[in-house]
Amino acid sequence: MKHEADPAANEDSRLNTTGLGRDIRLLELLASDAATRLGGYGVTELAKLTGRSKTVVSRALATLATTGLAARDPETQRYRVGPRVFALAARSAEAQLVQSGQPVLRGLVNATYETAHLCVLMHGNVLTLASELSPHELRSAGWEGVTTAAWRSSSGCVLLSDWDETALRYWYDERGHDATVIGQEVFGRETNPFSLYDGLPPHTGKVRDFAGLQDEIARIRAVGFSVLDEDLEAGVVGVSAPVIDHTGRVVAALNVSGPKKRIGDKLDALGGIVRQAGASLSRTLGGPGAYPAPRR
Repeated sequence: MKHEADPAANEDSRLNTTGLGRDIRLLELLASDAATRLGGYGVTELAKLTGRSKTVVSRALATLATTGLAARDPETQRYRVGPRVFALAARSAEAQLVQSGQPVLRGLVNATYETAHLCVLMHGNVLTLASELSPHELRSAGWEGVTTAAWRSSSGCVLLSDWDETALRYWYDERGHDATVIGQEVFGRETNPFSLYDGLPPHTGKVRDFAGLQDEIARIRAVGFSVLDEDLEAGVVGVSAPVIDHTGRVVAALNVSGPKKRIGDKLDALGGIVRQAGASLSRTLGGPGAYPAPRR
């Protein structure tokens, strides 16, 4: 009986005859559990694993290292996955997060008539990926691309809320006193720390020290959202809730904010709405509705 050829096998065979296919195979090996345990692979090991000459493998690795897709340990001379791979993966994850989050942001604005934001933790501080503006003329602004201090915002506390005490302590020692706005332009003008906030001093708000951060995270884990009461900007209040992905980690925060004189007495109700929206987006990403175990 004549067997039909496997199209997938043929495709894989064609892929592996190309330079790109062979380089992808090298990256797969560098990303393997075995490579992690060994601290990377050397040229000789990779040549044996791929059946290629050491000269060819060495050239390919040098090219991958030049582009940042691979990195070479200067002491052991072993190669591992480079930082650019992680950067590309992060961009892909963020793009999916924004795509999935935009309808949720619109839903929050429709439900609350206030500005909604989708935020992530980037280099230890909060980066706003997307905003949906309130229909009100008096409203909080969109902060896309702006980085703010995590200790100063409800979104930041939410993004840190699945960390264990050791990781949290390390983060606080490194980032617990960062400027409110990190070298960005907000509202169309260059800003220096605290210049937007009518003289707001560096340590107002609920988080003034490490113990305050721990207390706030305990509250977040108990009720499922964090309240912002002029901690970041004078006259602005809001609430934030977590987004949990398929790995069970908090990967983003949803935030709704607006003028204190309009919503200052509605924050608990808003917290419930934003918490439900966060759970909905979490389910879209394959995550659970409840908080995970603390991240180490």
